[in-house]
Amino acid sequence: MKLRVGVLGSTRGTALQAVLDAIECGELDIEIVLVVSNREHAPILERAAKYGVATLHVSPVDLTREEFDRRVCAAFSERRVELILMVGYMRIVTEEFVRFWRGRLLNVHPSLLPAFAGLMNEKVHEAVLKSGVQETGCTIHQVVEEVDAGPVVLQKHCPVLPGDTVEVLKQRVQALEQQAFVEVLKNWRCA
Repeated sequence: MKLRVGVLGSTRGTALQAVLDAIECGELDIEIVLVVSNREHAPILERAAKYGVATLHVSPVDLTREEFDRRVCAAFSERRVELILMVGYMRIVTEEFVRFWRGRLLNVHPSLLPAFAGLMNEKVHEAVLKSGVQETGCTIHQVVEEVDAGPVVLQKHCPVLPGDTVEVLKQRVQALEQQAFVEVLKNWRCA
């Protein structure tokens, strides 16, 4: 039986694309059963729909964080999701959501945690460049109540090169994120 995976995303979903490609070519024997976004026109929804994956927009307007997360949780539960990937998800999930999905909720962070924890998207890469470090990367970690503090599942490293811009560094790290999610999913049943 294939692992049933759900995805939370707010942005383009480049790491999801790598997972979908790996499924399509037979590299991964899993099923993405639902992609949920808090943004109605998030490109990740279109990306998933092109592959025939069910999508759902849940608007956070007029909902508390708890109400929003309960709706998302119900949608994943209805589809018997076994593992959730947070791919460019620009919301912090509630403690209730974390407790329900504990051990089955993975996030990708665009740095080598614990470095640059708590920042999102371009802010991480800006901080990396300002800090002068020579290496960065990405971290796949289990989600716990404290932001970016869960157990590390996998880290992938890359250099920070002279002349790097935020966009160039972001692209280099996103390529690692794509590899990392595929690698983690290949080995998940053994984890």
